[in-house]
Amino acid sequence: MADEASRSGGGARGPLDGLLVADFSRILAGPYATMLLADLGADVIKVEGPKGDDTRTWLPPVRGDVSTYYLAVNRNKRSLVLDLKDDTDAALARELAARADVVIENFKPGGLDRYGLGHDAVRSANPRVIYASISAFGSQADPLLPGYDLMVQAISGLMSLTGAPDGPPYRAGISVFDVMTGMHASIGILAALHHRDRTGEGQHVEVDLLSSALSGLVNHSSAHVAGGEVPHRMGNAHPSLFPYEPLPVADGELVVIAGNDGQFAKLCDVLGLPDLPADPRFARNQDRTAHRDQLRPLLVEALAGHTRNDLFRKLLAAGVPCAPINSIAEGVAFAEEIGLHPVVQAGEGPAAVPTVRHPITFSATPPRYRLPPPGLNADGAELRAWLTDPRPPG
Repeated sequence: MADEASRSGGGARGPLDGLLVADFSRILAGPYATMLLADLGADVIKVEGPKGDDTRTWLPPVRGDVSTYYLAVNRNKRSLVLDLKDDTDAALARELAARADVVIENFKPGGLDRYGLGHDAVRSANPRVIYASISAFGSQADPLLPGYDLMVQAISGLMSLTGAPDGPPYRAGISVFDVMTGMHASIGILAALHHRDRTGEGQHVEVDLLSSALSGLVNHSSAHVAGGEVPHRMGNAHPSLFPYEPLPVADGELVVIAGNDGQFAKLCDVLGLPDLPADPRFARNQDRTAHRDQLRPLLVEALAGHTRNDLFRKLLAAGVPCAPINSIAEGVAFAEEIGLHPVVQAGEGPAAVPTVRHPITFSATPPRYRLPPPGLNADGAELRAWLTDPRPPG
């Protein structure tokens, strides 16, 4: 584990210290974005309806009686329950938005307008606000379209790429576009804050899952829009590289990568296949890709005499990229082994919750893990009192 100073950030203030974020988002994309900001020092007030964020009930698995899904994306926040259908609570929500530097929401487009919490109303009261809206398909889409990551995995084409060539399409193992969109939201917010620092002007930041998906499909979406091709499922194979996939060894499988001709030559040297790099079928990457069906059996036969961990070390020593296919537990253990200190404690004492550390390292203003994910309305009394106090002039 990391030492205490690196786990908590010591006494250093985060780079976003002093920033107030009114978080009207729920589920994953928005809460992930606001957790990233909170880790860096922003004061994030998580506004929840009377029943709380849906992910509080997404279980199992649990820690105690709390959903680990909820715990994953809600540290360093304070919880305030407001029933927006109640006039008094809606007024408090508007007051919070008027005081905030950032408002983030992922209601259906236009869903907050009825409460006076849409972009135009909030900006009228708070011209410097950065108002971030997250949706599945953008503000112009059919309002009947709900916003689930799985829908976007299907509609974007990702599922058409995932699975065996002759098998059914598969979803990714995580809500990959929710996470990606959350990161895009945080990037957009930070860019808008920089613009505000220079000009004093707030703005509306909009991100959607489908746009994030099409951008995140990178070489596959480029293959279509720039090359006129429609990519298809290839199992674990790569359309432009070989080997670049799991291959069987004596006790399982090992991901083996030859990203260039030099790496392929080193792979062949470790496997005792010195003649293959000179074979015209395999001399260049494009040759290996074109003749992968002839090359794969030769590699598989040579790999059969090696165990996974033994070959992992030998290939790394030779400069050949490779990796065992780990469980999540093994992945966390490996990150700890190489000094990444992946697990940190959010909060202190009996309330502390083990959580995965912020992915960015700063030399001067490290992330801090001040607060565990809050209980529903844990800070309600304090925040209601603050919101009903008159704001100081200026």
